[in-house]
Amino acid sequence: MTKVTIERSTEQMNPAGTPTALPREQTDLPAEVAAIPAPALPVFAAPFSLRLADPDGADPELLAEWMARPHLLESWEQDWDADRRRDNFRAQLAGTYSRPCILSLDFDVLGEPELGVRDIAYLEFYRAAKDEIGRFYDSDPSDIGFHIATADTAVIGKGIMSAWISTMTTAVFAADPACRRVLGDPDHRNVAISRSLAKAGFRLIGEIDVRPDRRIALQYVPRTPKDVVAPR
Repeated sequence: MTKVTIERSTEQMNPAGTPTALPREQTDLPAEVAAIPAPALPVFAAPFSLRLADPDGADPELLAEWMARPHLLESWEQDWDADRRRDNFRAQLAGTYSRPCILSLDFDVLGEPELGVRDIAYLEFYRAAKDEIGRFYDSDPSDIGFHIATADTAVIGKGIMSAWISTMTTAVFAADPACRRVLGDPDHRNVAISRSLAKAGFRLIGEIDVRPDRRIALQYVPRTPKDVVAPR
């Protein structure tokens, strides 16, 4: 496995702790929110494995190809070339807002052992209170949100990603004992992912217009009953 070294940039940091503000990242933050470190990387049991994206390896080219695929092009709107993706990875890894990751699957679970372990999806784990969604619910500084882009269509519709989501919240809570909630914010029209989230125990906070061109179905899993959020 490639080891990714995370170094703090010597550039002037913005209040969110990132050299350059990333899309959706909020920079006007209370001190207690700005001080929270980046999400810890959760650990998954086979057949899944997770690693940080490597800006100095082949991952920028991989993401450039993935995000140009028709099923991701519309939902993610990140048809970036490899150089822009590389810069984005470096900004993420230098800051405390989010962590870019690659999810892999051992295809033996699908009865295709000859395919071995393959990269299947791009993931971002991020601090929800440092993100635009933090303005729309009573966020805690340690809450963690996630985004997923399933690139390999061979795993879509086979229950694989639903199974991963079901294990993901437990893994996130285990990696960060201070995290009170795990959040998802899919487009309100994405019925498939909302169904998968519901199966994994996610609760709907509400459908929210975070921007004039973006309406989300904000959902979450609380660590304990004390962490339940009132619906909007």
